[in-house]
Amino acid sequence: MRLKNRVAIITGAGAGIGKAVALQYAWEGAKVVVAEINAETGQATADEIHALKREGAFVRTDVAEESDVRGMVETALEHYGRVDILINNAGVLMAGKDTRVHELSNDVWERTLAVNLRGHWLCAKYVIPTMLKQGGGCIINLASPTGMRGYQGLTAYSVSKGGIIALTRAMAADYSRDHIRVNAIVPGTIDTPMNAVTLSDEHRREELIAMAPGGRLGTASDLAGMAVFLASDEAEYCMGGFYMVDGGLMTV
Repeated sequence: MRLKNRVAIITGAGAGIGKAVALQYAWEGAKVVVAEINAETGQATADEIHALKREGAFVRTDVAEESDVRGMVETALEHYGRVDILINNAGVLMAGKDTRVHELSNDVWERTLAVNLRGHWLCAKYVIPTMLKQGGGCIINLASPTGMRGYQGLTAYSVSKGGIIALTRAMAADYSRDHIRVNAIVPGTIDTPMNAVTLSDEHRREELIAMAPGGRLGTASDLAGMAVFLASDEAEYCMGGFYMVDGGLMTV
């Protein structure tokens, strides 16, 4: 087991990528803190971890709320005494509402940035002191191709993901000497609940499939292996990197 006895906080672990990573981490021996705003789905993930005869705990968390994030880290420490891995996965994509700058509402802009960027920052802010005290750790952020190049009609989401890319670089520069490795995974279009609205349009779905040289949409499980690798000892020299799991999307 590649993550035996390591303690991992995974945000947005009630569905999609977060859930797939949580279950794979549990299988690899990690003790998983399932941080999720939806109590029903978050508890369901924790229950699946327990069904695997592995250790896991659910804590309801809105990553945009500082008090929730503080409580998330406190819960992890109360249960397990340390935090070895943080997966900053929680995010929102307000499809149909996120649009061009002059048409974008303040509410969509602020909520998207609050969850996707402020949430990553807050989680790191409250986990890093524990990692410094224990002598190291691993932080994996979830970025996006939208933060690397322009996509029509996704202003707030693109800006939030571009900020995550900058945040990943800044944290890697600041904390690598403290043995805290910070990297980012860059997924392509993944068939998850967050993308359900977009992918329900069959024409758009086919367009997105055609854009990827891999010839298909990604699945949540496609990300889990990379997340395991980056948290394992095999990735000891990986710092400040951006790891594409996008079916070749960014090659074209």
